[in-house]
Amino acid sequence: MNETFALQAAAQAELRAAVHERQLVVCVGSGGVGKTTTAAALGIQAALDGRRVIVVTIDPAKRLANSLGLEALGNDQRQIDPQRFRDFGLEPKGTLHAMMLDTRATFDEVINRVSPDEATRDRVLGNRIYKHISDTLSASHDYMASEKLHDLYSSKKYDLIVLDTPPMKNAIDFLEAGGQLARFLDDSIISWFLKPHEGGRRIGSSLISGTGTVVYRLLGRVFGNDFMDEISEFFLATKDLLAGFRERAETVGRLLHDRTLTRFVVVCTPRSVSMDEARYFHKQLLERRMPGGLFIVNQAGRYAECAPAADGDGLQYLGRADRDWIAEALAGTGTSSAQRLFMDMLDTHLERSVALDRNDLGAIQGLRAFAGSGAQVCVVPRLPKDIYDLDGLLAIDRHLFGGDP
Repeated sequence: MNETFALQAAAQAELRAAVHERQLVVCVGSGGVGKTTTAAALGIQAALDGRRVIVVTIDPAKRLANSLGLEALGNDQRQIDPQRFRDFGLEPKGTLHAMMLDTRATFDEVINRVSPDEATRDRVLGNRIYKHISDTLSASHDYMASEKLHDLYSSKKYDLIVLDTPPMKNAIDFLEAGGQLARFLDDSIISWFLKPHEGGRRIGSSLISGTGTVVYRLLGRVFGNDFMDEISEFFLATKDLLAGFRERAETVGRLLHDRTLTRFVVVCTPRSVSMDEARYFHKQLLERRMPGGLFIVNQAGRYAECAPAADGDGLQYLGRADRDWIAEALAGTGTSSAQRLFMDMLDTHLERSVALDRNDLGAIQGLRAFAGSGAQVCVVPRLPKDIYDLDGLLAIDRHLFGGDP
């Protein structure tokens, strides 16, 4: 077995170990690299092998839902009909669920879950400041993904959670999202807003007592005393929830750092920008001592995956082998001039394809060198068509895990 095949086999074994042994696999990377499709493919393999799996996606394409046999994905956890697999001659030993993150509903669920009683919950949900903050935070997919992860992990309903994180302009946002709200609801912030309310009780709309009176009074003149009172009411209501937010953030933080429970998979393409982002995220994982070191390179040239020589010398050989096979198939068909024209066009196409694939192979080798011997890089070639059905997802599985799913 040559070096390239050995490296691919080692990466496939590492991926299989991740979906067999971990409780959480997090797919990270920039947009447009096949992260959502990869997450679905990982979930499928784990379910086929006997695990109870849920794939949590962020705004997936409708065709992905259709490929799993669903009209659409929503915030509810929906099981994929096992008959979908049986139609392809497969018998899943486990179960596969899927859901799409609804950020606003998720935030309301968090408030409902951490509220000590119905009165507190209703005060928060009905507060105008909460509605504004929830609209703002619900646009933060990284924070909501962290909250949903906490709920699913705590439920113990699944052996494996595959989380498709949102495309991140700053790729590290998700790793730090768990403590965002807890930091916002910091004791010092809450205390400052509650100073005008002795013992948590209003002492009048003039808000003239306590430290910070001058600033508070100035803000009241700018925004109106009713508005300032409503802010204080929001903090009065959320003060009792702070411990719940902190506890959830700490749970998610421990989970993301636990190498026995979690594995990060960095998904990218051989393009230079995507490779740069993959390297950046790998460095961030190392600095935070999080369980990374596993890459999936999608949309690579087919020769980049199966070149018989790691240095790329075998690419031209593979191109000629394709050409010879096509030439033999054309023998005896059409006119000789038509055959020559077709073969000239084919030669031009193969020359360009081999050159592009050599670039892809060089990018993949560069990623392996950067990540070091302890990292694994699994390569998935460009497929002849977009992924819109289960057959396409199973094709990806064959490249991710080797052989038949």
